[in-house]
Amino acid sequence: MLKKIKESSEFLKKKISIKPKFGIILGTGLGKLANEISISEEFKYENIPHFPKSTVEGHSGKLIFGKICGVDIVAMQGRFHYYEGYSLDKITLPIRVMKMLGIEKLIVSNASGGVNPKFEIGDIMIINDHINLIPNPLLGENIDDLGPRFPDMSAPYCEKMINSVEQIAKQNKIKLQKGVYVGVTGPTLETPAEYFYFRKIGGDTVGMSTVPEVIVARHMDIPCFAISVITDLGVKGKIKKVTHEDVQRVAELTEPKLTLLIKNLIFKYK
Repeated sequence: MLKKIKESSEFLKKKISIKPKFGIILGTGLGKLANEISISEEFKYENIPHFPKSTVEGHSGKLIFGKICGVDIVAMQGRFHYYEGYSLDKITLPIRVMKMLGIEKLIVSNASGGVNPKFEIGDIMIINDHINLIPNPLLGENIDDLGPRFPDMSAPYCEKMINSVEQIAKQNKIKLQKGVYVGVTGPTLETPAEYFYFRKIGGDTVGMSTVPEVIVARHMDIPCFAISVITDLGVKGKIKKVTHEDVQRVAELTEPKLTLLIKNLIFKYK
């Protein structure tokens, strides 16, 4: 795996003109944050050695280099999911590559289903912890050059970045929720019994991404910030049939708020 990571990163290093400080993963319906990037270079995933191809509608499949608020960044416009049939090594390879390219922090966004009865569709939730129900991406032989065999996960999400975003939201009168994200494999959306179970074990939202990327980032000691748009509800009396198009539509409606929060967070580290 290390050989593939090095080959991917060396391919990109020869072609880019910046050293990114932030890595950003743009989730379902949120890829248009890329419009805020002053782009220097961009690459389709299929043109990068060892990158898989994104197959999900709403995920464009590009790695974009440039600046947001004058800060050098690299953004994944579209991500890979376990339910697409990729190994977890493949799914998280871009995080390893971004670390090799120099990122110091990772920002992740996603869409999720709310199981907290206080949540509403369209709410934005800061993820302050997670429950992993996807196989762990660190299973198998550990590569010591990348991180320790038993990485600490007592603080998976960076408190400093969480506090910064809470301040930004308050200044801009943006309502925020905060809670625990449950990572599942998908691709089926949840049954009512599963929603009930996720709430019982301490979850506030449930989704099919983010956790593998964060585990791998923390393995390499990258501070992480993650934010989720509540696109449907798994609360008794509020459960309705949901399509992927419904999820995209709600996520796109929250784009202006999410864009403002992330841009201002990056600006704080200029």
